[in-house]
Amino acid sequence: MGENKEYLSATQENGSIHISQEVIASIAALAASEVEGVCGLSANLGSDIAELLGRKNLGRGVKITIHDDSIAIDCYVVALFGYSVIDIAKNVQERVVTAVESMTGATVRSVNVDICGISLPKETKK
Repeated sequence: MGENKEYLSATQENGSIHISQEVIASIAALAASEVEGVCGLSANLGSDIAELLGRKNLGRGVKITIHDDSIAIDCYVVALFGYSVIDIAKNVQERVVTAVESMTGATVRSVNVDICGISLPKETKK
């Protein structure tokens, strides 16, 4: 079905449903980026190069591992200075679990949040 990609699969009455790990990563990344205090998600070098070449990756900064019918998610977060990193991590976990489970129907086994950096807020210009 794909180039070494994992899929979350479910057999339904009318056929099968396959959800790509990239779709799950996009859901998780969008949910995490909506948390107050999150500046963004940290991408690896490969995804930065892909974006330069025009391939936008909505799931950057998120790693998905699918085990049978459950999902393990790793989020690599850059936090804004002045926010509690513990609160940010807990809120990211809650938001990601809710979003992924409600959109895919799968069980999220774990959400590991790695705070990779701190960013200073942008100064507002007058």
